[in-house]
Amino acid sequence: QVQLVESGGGLVQAGGSLRLSCAASGGTFRRYDMGWFRQVPGKEREFVAAIRWGGGSRRFADSVRGRFTVSTDNAKNTVYLQMNSLKPEDTAVYYCAAKELLGSFTEIDAYKYWGQGTQVTVSS
Repeated sequence: QVQLVESGGGLVQAGGSLRLSCAASGGTFRRYDMGWFRQVPGKEREFVAAIRWGGGSRRFADSVRGRFTVSTDNAKNTVYLQMNSLKPEDTAVYYCAAKELLGSFTEIDAYKYWGQGTQVTVSS
């Protein structure tokens, strides 16, 4: 059974950086796309970034493009979300998710497996 465990969230000042990690287990991850989503209370979960396992295609939300990067470490079965130049509006719970190769990177319903989420808070 696929399990995803996020870590690396915390409190940071605006302009700072954080790196989120998503440790994956229980699957053959070459067959998956890995996505990052975020959610604030009262709002829908939104797409942040995604990558095809092995460092292939990537996609970013307009709101984070140029500030966030996404990468994988095949040896560790881990996906990273490097977040730079953080803004208060980046404050949210960040979720890692996995989907099979079919479907769009941004289609939330395509993601079958989800982590528990990690809180990121950016102070002004």
